[in-house]
Amino acid sequence: MKTISAQVLDNDRLVGLLSREPDKYVFRYDDAYLQAAGPAISLSLPTTRQTYISNYLFPFFSGLLAEGTNKSLQTRQLHLDENDDFSRLLLTAHTQTIGAITVREVPNHD
Repeated sequence: MKTISAQVLDNDRLVGLLSREPDKYVFRYDDAYLQAAGPAISLSLPTTRQTYISNYLFPFFSGLLAEGTNKSLQTRQLHLDENDDFSRLLLTAHTQTIGAITVREVPNHD
């Protein structure tokens, strides 16, 4: 599995970068966002220069995803494994979120 990255935006303002690497998830706030003293996107991800690393998708980002019947419909329509939350996040959270945070895949320039 290759690394896939996504921009995390707050009302189209770059907040940070979320990546899925072969064995972990990584989130880091953007330096310009930190310099502008932007607020934390979550209590579990306070604004800091720290790189956050997790073995599973951070709960804040999982919380942006549909659940139940809507999850089943999305995974069927998008032809995704029901357990592939990161791909579903990339395919749905660029527009279909309740709050101001959106997630957009960074194009791969291989």
